[in-house]
Amino acid sequence: MKQFLMATLVLALAGCGGGGVKRFEREQARVVSVPNTVAPTAIASTTVMVPVRKPMARGPISQACNASDRKARSPELCGCIQAVADQSLSRHDQVRAAGFYRDPHAAQEIRQSDRSSHETFWKAYVNYAKQAERTCS
Repeated sequence: MKQFLMATLVLALAGCGGGGVKRFEREQARVVSVPNTVAPTAIASTTVMVPVRKPMARGPISQACNASDRKARSPELCGCIQAVADQSLSRHDQVRAAGFYRDPHAAQEIRQSDRSSHETFWKAYVNYAKQAERTCS
């Protein structure tokens, strides 16, 4: 059943046409090996490129990121890290993290603080940063 679903997905993607090369170039692509279920003796599997979109969102972190002077910033990257923040951090924590763009020293102060609320925030922030790096890079 899984092989049938994969073959159907490949056929659907192959037949959808659409946005052309420029749209595909902006998206990440994942190489997927799909078992050949139509004629198993002819070819063992087929390799296809499947576009993978990064998540996008607007919020305090994406706004601070876009307003920053960092060289690597882009609307796509800032939107992606906001989408990860939406899944990982409360709104209050997002506003606090957005402040790090304006005042990076504030992050050091919170990281080194003895307050339990700062420790809780910092653990969540580190997990968020790792997830954003995996998702958005």
